[in-house]
Amino acid sequence: MTKSYDIIVVGGGHAGTEAAYIGARMGCSVLLVTMKKDNLGEMSCNPAVGGVGKGQLVREIDAMGGIMGLAADYAGIHFKRLNLSKGPAVWSSRAQEDRKKYKTFIRSRLEEAEGLDIAEGLAEKILVENGVVRGILAGRDEISSGAVIVTPGTFLNGMMHIGMNHFAGGRVDEESSVSLSGSIEELGFRMYRFKTGTPARLDGSTIDFSRLEVQRGDRSPVPFSFMTDHLIEKQVPCYITYTNERTHGFIREGFGRSPLFTGKIKGTGVRYCPSVEDKLLKFPDMNRHHVFLEPEGLANDVYYPNGVSTSLPEDVQDRFLHSIAGLEEVKVIRYGYGIEHDVIDPTQLSATLETKKIKGLYFAGQINGTTGYEEAAAQGIVAGINAAASVKKMPPLVLGRDQAYTGVLIDDLITKGTEEPYRMFTSRVEYRLILREDNACLRLTGLAGEYGCIDRKMRERFEEYSQELEKARKIIENEKIEDPSCAAGNAGGKKKVTLKELMRNPLVKWKDIKDLCPRAGRISGKIADQLNIEVKYEGYIRRQEMDIARLKSMEDWRIEPEFDYGAIKSLSIEVVEKLNKIQPQTVGQASRISGVTPAAVSAVMVYLRGQGKREK
Repeated sequence: MTKSYDIIVVGGGHAGTEAAYIGARMGCSVLLVTMKKDNLGEMSCNPAVGGVGKGQLVREIDAMGGIMGLAADYAGIHFKRLNLSKGPAVWSSRAQEDRKKYKTFIRSRLEEAEGLDIAEGLAEKILVENGVVRGILAGRDEISSGAVIVTPGTFLNGMMHIGMNHFAGGRVDEESSVSLSGSIEELGFRMYRFKTGTPARLDGSTIDFSRLEVQRGDRSPVPFSFMTDHLIEKQVPCYITYTNERTHGFIREGFGRSPLFTGKIKGTGVRYCPSVEDKLLKFPDMNRHHVFLEPEGLANDVYYPNGVSTSLPEDVQDRFLHSIAGLEEVKVIRYGYGIEHDVIDPTQLSATLETKKIKGLYFAGQINGTTGYEEAAAQGIVAGINAAASVKKMPPLVLGRDQAYTGVLIDDLITKGTEEPYRMFTSRVEYRLILREDNACLRLTGLAGEYGCIDRKMRERFEEYSQELEKARKIIENEKIEDPSCAAGNAGGKKKVTLKELMRNPLVKWKDIKDLCPRAGRISGKIADQLNIEVKYEGYIRRQEMDIARLKSMEDWRIEPEFDYGAIKSLSIEVVEKLNKIQPQTVGQASRISGVTPAAVSAVMVYLRGQGKREK
């Protein structure tokens, strides 16, 4: 062995960078192996972070000591909070990023991290001995490690498609990782093929913006990171245009040379972000589709046409783009393409993202069947924390569905698996009123601190914030004022109410509270926003907390990996097969497996009780 590390991370995308950074933060020696240092944290597809359901993931990554939120704030050029017309349970943040500045920030943080080495190279094989990982083979070098985290993104046996042309690659001008895919398959993991894609990149100097709808960001942008005091970049608009019947005609003419429809692409695509040709096939009655023109940075004039991802031939791409309003004379800088890549069946993982088959081997990111930077980064930080915890002999970090969107993401993957690229949505989260963007630090930062994931500055700021919030809660609970909505009562005077009682009135704004009570005026805006949500939704929040308490007992029933479901005579063969495949770690997880009935869950609980096994 040429050198030994506590943790080796394979891949420098969004999952790999978070895993490597947090592993080093926790005091481990970490090696990050990547094909190109210049592309660490590269935004391969859209130049944006966050979105519905995804914004919550970014806040959680930040709350656990990750770097995605900080990078997004540093490089953000267009911030927008989504779903503000609805309740706070579904508010989600999104930001357009300066692509170059974003990856520059990521690389600088990694290079500054103590105990983290970055090496350019290609990991070709995972080295395993007696069911335990012992390192990797990279070129001619065998590198020893107690934990290996594999985060190859779309590079795992990646195949790119533009029309009838197809060639190996994980991204433009970068090779794919074929040997690593073979190594994973040789270890006995079930594998599938998924497909994703990206649109062309356009020269902004050739776009007629006068014909487009302007989409401006928020007037008072809200940063992602708990540690960001103010945003530094100039804020710029995005634009909207639309496809039309002429556009659709050109696209349909290209169907005969589409790798998607001629069988060249066999992998399963992203349902919630289909290619433009797939949209036409699935929604034939729609006469137009949105195209969002998003800037890729301040120092260049490149635009990303969100909504027209495609793998059609270049000449077809030229024709249909030029038929869109504002793009009649547009110059294409780089054509869109589709990409197929290997993924594993994520039900082969535990809740720590460690494989059930091989101790010390973790998978995170698109290899687990997800799509999106945020889903990858969330898995990366959890895998990194757990790999470091294992090395340091600490308890594993397992996030429940009642603790974090990240917990829902991982539980969905390891319990249900996925037959298509998985994307996070607020609708997947049962307790979304509790798992809001605004309280991510309250939910996770204290826990992350126990693992050594946050630095002194963040710990001090979090403690200060928590104390300030607690003081503010006492103020609104104890401070009484005359109720302005009541007529004069008996014995000369109006009825007195606490600020909290007054805040329950949906018509009362925080400005009204400050006007009525000078003491409340000293509460910061961030704390006031938190209080408003807590008070106005208190009843609903309490109801969800009661639901969580009722279901928690099922999560406390631990099931050992070697448990014999065949010994429970009342279980059907189908249920036994599903339970044996997933190997749920708790009764709660077993209850969420598709096809496992409540009666089957009850039978498992009765059997466990008879065996005297209830402790977690």
